[in-house]
Amino acid sequence: MLFEVWAPGAGRVALQWAGDRSDEPPVPLEPAPGRPGWWRAEAPARDGDRYAFRLDDGPPRPDPRAARLPEGPGGPGAVVEHAGFAWRHPWPGRPLPGAVLYELHIGTYTPEGTFDAAAARLGHLSDLGITHISLMPVCPFPGTHGWGYDGIAPWAVHEPYGGPDGLKRFVDAAHGHGLGVVLDVVHNHLGPSGNHLPEFGPYFTDAHHTPWGAAVNLDAPGSDEVRGYLIGSALGWLRDYRIDGLRLDAVHALHDDRAQHFLAELSAAVDALAAQLRRPLFLIAESDRNDPRTTAPRASGGLGLHAQWNDDFHHALHTALTGESHGYYADFARDPLAALAKTLTGGFFHDGGHSSFRGRRHGAPLDLRTTPPHRLLAYAQTHDQIGNRAHGDRLTAALSPGLLACAAALVLCSPFTPMLFMGEEWGARTPWQYFTDHPDPELAEAVRAGRRREFAAQEGGAAHGDGLDADWPDPQDPATRDRCVLDWAEPSAAPHAALLSWYRTLLALRRTQPALTDPDPSRTRLTHDASARWLLLRRGPVHLAVNLASEGTSTIPVGPAGASRFEAVAGWPRPLYPEADGTLHLPAESAVVWVGDGAADGVGDGVGDVP
Repeated sequence: MLFEVWAPGAGRVALQWAGDRSDEPPVPLEPAPGRPGWWRAEAPARDGDRYAFRLDDGPPRPDPRAARLPEGPGGPGAVVEHAGFAWRHPWPGRPLPGAVLYELHIGTYTPEGTFDAAAARLGHLSDLGITHISLMPVCPFPGTHGWGYDGIAPWAVHEPYGGPDGLKRFVDAAHGHGLGVVLDVVHNHLGPSGNHLPEFGPYFTDAHHTPWGAAVNLDAPGSDEVRGYLIGSALGWLRDYRIDGLRLDAVHALHDDRAQHFLAELSAAVDALAAQLRRPLFLIAESDRNDPRTTAPRASGGLGLHAQWNDDFHHALHTALTGESHGYYADFARDPLAALAKTLTGGFFHDGGHSSFRGRRHGAPLDLRTTPPHRLLAYAQTHDQIGNRAHGDRLTAALSPGLLACAAALVLCSPFTPMLFMGEEWGARTPWQYFTDHPDPELAEAVRAGRRREFAAQEGGAAHGDGLDADWPDPQDPATRDRCVLDWAEPSAAPHAALLSWYRTLLALRRTQPALTDPDPSRTRLTHDASARWLLLRRGPVHLAVNLASEGTSTIPVGPAGASRFEAVAGWPRPLYPEADGTLHLPAESAVVWVGDGAADGVGDGVGDVP
């Protein structure tokens, strides 16, 4: 077996066996011909053999490209023979257009917190109408439980979840249910605990900084190899684990001043692999830039990514539902329904105008005629938007079932690719709080203190004195993680079962009504009344009306009498039809969807009409 490693500053490199082979002598590596900084050696090895590298007779360090770290971050790696895994389900792939994603955290989806336990619950998602599971990061991180964004080994799989074979079993099971799998990967930083990459080479740079630590070296000397390291990791997930797409965490923190941006290089490599494997592969960016170039084709000067999260949609919807106005919600809260209307019809809210939160202009216009709407992800809740609240409270904690139903309808009938956060579909009451399991006491206390400062600065922190001594959830307390585990008794109990049925109905409509995945933006029209708090979204023959008011019945002008033939209808709490005079009388905190022949499409009353 070939062992190789990039260590440009080393004078000597040796392969050090560990585990059952720890008594065997080290194997010296030789410089690789034609590959400056690379070392290599052939040595007999089999799946599971443990090993590390020693640089200049120093202590053993894990292989930066180890696919398995059975003893966790900083420990020796283990050989993984990917070709030896017995896949059961042939998989042609599942593209992003028409998809519905479901964000899932392996460690809290079930009490066991493993790939195998999560796989046993996949039938729920296929029955619901989900098309793709979006896994939060699964690379090794300190301890047993955590969000995964402080991983240190981007080629490996967290051992407590089940390691590489556990991930493969999960993906194979998902494919058996007809579900694609998207994996969240973090390229903008790596966690500090057990991170020995700086000993091997210039993986990090002082030229740039991130909120989470040293910036990854994408443009300084040595960055060719660092970029290759990250791209190789990304292609490995798609090839060796049969993952269908990657969600790229916080790409705005990928600092790169080179002529070809790292993301353009990555997207080109993924497109080439898709052509080679003959199945669709895609990249989804998390970006706060509101930059159309993120998903624009590389040939047009864009980065060539296939989609991006759209926080503007979330913020507009959140303010319309909750009335919150602190922090980055302030701009949206001035006129929440107008903000929601703008995002539903134009994609971005911040499209070059002033952002009070940032104190400057932000974003650029997005042309949905050239950028298909499926390239934006729409959601009411995510791990970030829940977990970065002081108490990790979901919308369930603040909203009535009726408003939760309205939120579901607006997400699932939007022109964009919908995404749900696990448990959202039944209105889970379990919180989603920030939790860690750092074994280093100093790092653990630093995390506690940092979260206390962050929580105290949030809206309402002043109600607890100075905020720093308030009873905020302790990230290091195992009970914090335990509170976040989904309660699988809820979906069959009231009031959760009714909401779950509503999600199933909406997802079935999305599958069966082509208008709901129609990429033509001219087929989407929207009317709203900010004072009465109702909104009417028309997508071809599909009409969605929501009344977000807390009381009273709204009279919504739908169209002329007899304009549409009704083919299907769904409603919360019950289905309703427009009257013969073309008006709909919609009670407070309710929603209705009906499908007609489209003859009334484009008809409005001039109140907040958005073409």
